[in-house]
Amino acid sequence: RPPPVEHPNSFAPTTCFVPIRVPAMPGAYGVVDQGSRPSVSPIAVSEKGTTGDIIEAENDRASWRDAWRSKLSAVLATPAASCDNSASRLSVLVKTGLLRFEDLMENPGRFFEAHRLLAQAGFQHGPGFSIRFTVQYNLFAGTILELGSARQLNQLREMQRTGRLGCFALTERLAGVNSGLVVHTTACWVCDDKNKAGGYFLLNTPHPGAKKNWISQGLTASLGVVVADLIVNGETVGPHAFLVPLRDKNNQPGKGVTLTDMGAKTTGNDLDNASIEFNSVRMDRTALLDKHCDVFTVREGKQGKGVYVERGGDASEGATSGTKKHRLTNMDRIGQRLFTGRIAVAQGAHEFRSLLFQRTKEATDNKPCWVPSAGKSDSTATPATRALSDVPQLKSLYLEETRRHERTGRFLRVVESALCASLLSKTRPDSVLVEAVAAAKVRAVDEAIEMTHRLRQEVGAYALMAKTGFEHTDFLQCCKFAEGDSRVLMMKMARDRVWRLAKMKRKGNTGGRGTLVDTTSKREASATASLAAQIQDAAARGLSPTEAWDEASEAAYLLAEIAIEDIVTTWLDPVAKL
Repeated sequence: RPPPVEHPNSFAPTTCFVPIRVPAMPGAYGVVDQGSRPSVSPIAVSEKGTTGDIIEAENDRASWRDAWRSKLSAVLATPAASCDNSASRLSVLVKTGLLRFEDLMENPGRFFEAHRLLAQAGFQHGPGFSIRFTVQYNLFAGTILELGSARQLNQLREMQRTGRLGCFALTERLAGVNSGLVVHTTACWVCDDKNKAGGYFLLNTPHPGAKKNWISQGLTASLGVVVADLIVNGETVGPHAFLVPLRDKNNQPGKGVTLTDMGAKTTGNDLDNASIEFNSVRMDRTALLDKHCDVFTVREGKQGKGVYVERGGDASEGATSGTKKHRLTNMDRIGQRLFTGRIAVAQGAHEFRSLLFQRTKEATDNKPCWVPSAGKSDSTATPATRALSDVPQLKSLYLEETRRHERTGRFLRVVESALCASLLSKTRPDSVLVEAVAAAKVRAVDEAIEMTHRLRQEVGAYALMAKTGFEHTDFLQCCKFAEGDSRVLMMKMARDRVWRLAKMKRKGNTGGRGTLVDTTSKREASATASLAAQIQDAAARGLSPTEAWDEASEAAYLLAEIAIEDIVTTWLDPVAKL
């Protein structure tokens, strides 16, 4: 259970002081820590520090906020004329240095606030620029911050100075958001005596299904963080990230790189989305993001042999479960960017919903509707009117929205605060926080989709008009599968609970209320037991585990919905009797 939160309604209270460290955090977003979780106390700021820390005072944050809003107003003054124009605007924003790439880890509160302010400023133009922004700062730069060596971090800083843009190429045609991070793109180490580094990598798309797909900013980026299966001496060592030039000095696609536009979308067409194919793209040894690993060649007789090594880390680099330490893979580290991304996506959906309701209510407050004149049947009498907002079904919806929006907003704030604390203290988020982040993403996005859809049904032709915001509601569809598909996150929650129940039974903990009920609500415990029984029944009938879970999928998603509500309630009221 998370401890009580003193300031659930504030992003930056001033009663608790947390220093913002200068160095980038090594392994800052490592795997889940099963030990003590970071405090969920909101991050605060102090005016000065005594240990060499960078401290952001509240007046400095206010000054930054004004400068950021002013720059956003200038950058987004008019709709982008094209993807290139939109990319150029992001380049301008990046070069200002108002939000540093390192702020993701050194000043996460500012990082998240920058996303919220951008969502507000860019509402009128659609989601394209916001998506472009989070790809640049969270996925591209964030992965380099997590996996890059000192040399590569310097390269990232130079990119900020010059405004060069990057993309993040993970998703593949046959391994999309439901794949569980499957990667078929290959990067083979080739030993070469004539090469000073002892060899090089060859990047390939081995079959059409391995093409990188729907890569945001893929057509306008000069470099990409490309995730590929690393092969050394004919054996795979798993997915790794490489910093790959996508365009040459003449801004043309690099040799062996094929960039294809994914085509027009229902919204966000100022954002380019690319399919990327690699055909024997030669990469220097320095392309591998090598903070935690390396590849080199050793001589064996007349032949060279590739060697893959993992660099040592401190005790915090592995996840622990009891006394057993689990090795942290490179793919685990790549996946850590999804945590910050999930909060950014949740906040983006929440802000969009808020602005759409606000703008719509302003319109319906000023939209008169005819009502019968009390006690008068004369058709010549002046008709009475009332505002559309006062129509019972719409009035009720607005009241419901106010209540639900406020509750979800508070939940997002406390989870963000805990995540910031984890980043600033250089500790990994534990299982409680990781699941809260997933719950925040699912709840904020699904609730935004539900409420904006219901709003559309009640405002008539207004929802069909351009420049109302309704034309951009497919942005919420993007949010649903971005940074971890919501259905995948929900299925994992259900599987984790069934696994936990099975583990308890193996230990003989089946009597009385049991630990499961003691640590969850009765409703969640009941739903878990019911789902486990369905899985067992399917297995008894000869179904495979995959078939069993497919058959019980509705029960699994129902369990996840119950669990998410329990998580929200617990974080907002840790002593609640569920």
